[in-house]
Amino acid sequence: MKLNIQLFAGIAERLGTSLIEYEYDGAEPTAAHLKEQLAETYPELASQIRTSFLAVNQQYAPADTIISAQDEIALIPPVSGGDGTEDRKSEHGVSSTTPDGRYHITTSPLSVEATTNLVITANHGAALTFVGTTREMTGEQRTVHLEYEAYVPMALAQMAAIGDEISERWPGVLCAISHRIGQVDVAEISVVIAVSSPHRSDCYDASRYAIERLKQTVPIWKKEIWEDGSEWKGHQLGPWNPLQQQ
Repeated sequence: MKLNIQLFAGIAERLGTSLIEYEYDGAEPTAAHLKEQLAETYPELASQIRTSFLAVNQQYAPADTIISAQDEIALIPPVSGGDGTEDRKSEHGVSSTTPDGRYHITTSPLSVEATTNLVITANHGAALTFVGTTREMTGEQRTVHLEYEAYVPMALAQMAAIGDEISERWPGVLCAISHRIGQVDVAEISVVIAVSSPHRSDCYDASRYAIERLKQTVPIWKKEIWEDGSEWKGHQLGPWNPLQQQ
């Protein structure tokens, strides 16, 4: 059985390709078995593959998920830190948004005002906007710029899912998220998260929840570019499990 598997971030970089055609000999595998087979096929990447998750049809796949040749499969390494899709090979000029307009991925500079306006409503008395920017110094290491990569359709779906989770936890709270991909220079904005609610306390809680969930579940990866090298930065909050609820 031939499986087309999309690759991202450090794994794609190490193998020199963003797509592999994998010949699987046997019946339809589970996600766990396929991942172990990939680790054995690419022993130099075994540790990275084993800490990754498989996504099947743009959803994180539990270990017992049965995979068929018709499925859209992606190997999702730990993340850093919908339709209307774009092929990531054409990310130069990407601008992709969910149908409701509140979740957005783009290569263009982000507007704090535009994202915030998506959650402003007459019945809400509080709005809060989180802005993430590129930091120049981390300890003694100087960052020249960051490069972000995304599995765009799944990232949009996961961003929208964060909004749904917020609505369930804090009824009435609105959320909008914009994320930039491609090169983001020092002091430029990489992510904007806006929330609004009738009362301010829910805004603080929902905003913190949104950024922590984004780091946990949204397939966007960050590469730090230094004067003397570079490194992909994966999940930095302990063992990574995007299926685990906060």
